[in-house]
Amino acid sequence: MSARPRDLTPDNAGRRTPSPRRDAAQLQRIHVAVAERLSNDGARYTNTRRTIVEILARARQPLTVEQLRSLSGAPLSSVYRTVAVLEDAALVHRFTNNNSEFARFELAEDLMGHHHHLACASCGTMTDFKLPDHIEADLDRALSLLAKKQHFTVDQHRLDIIGTCATCSDDTPAGTTGV
Repeated sequence: MSARPRDLTPDNAGRRTPSPRRDAAQLQRIHVAVAERLSNDGARYTNTRRTIVEILARARQPLTVEQLRSLSGAPLSSVYRTVAVLEDAALVHRFTNNNSEFARFELAEDLMGHHHHLACASCGTMTDFKLPDHIEADLDRALSLLAKKQHFTVDQHRLDIIGTCATCSDDTPAGTTGV
């Protein structure tokens, strides 16, 4: 019996949800790329792996192994093995937060596109966000200047902003959603 992804909670970070047609096309592109990379590594793209990839592709934030287990319905041992295989093939990226006991996982940036994270120092929750193009360009220029002063060449950057989410913050007025 294959695991099937369960519905995820809607995105609450203020981003527009992709249209179903675009989302389906992007998901198909991701599945093809994952299958090809796994095949090149001598691994099969099993139903459980496909389900975990689909959950990660639809998620708007990095997820824990327990969240992946819950959403997929797969046994915990299968989820751990799947994540390990996907991570070894550079298809999944692991995030750790000093204030969270759980690692979180998301599909690699080459599959999902460039983005950044808001990481809660209290509960460990991570939320994806994209910068507007002009701000991303300004950030790239600033990082290149900084790197040049250090005789360093920038290939890429990753920005994780550490703070406190709306759920954990005592200062958040009732009824607000944070970001």
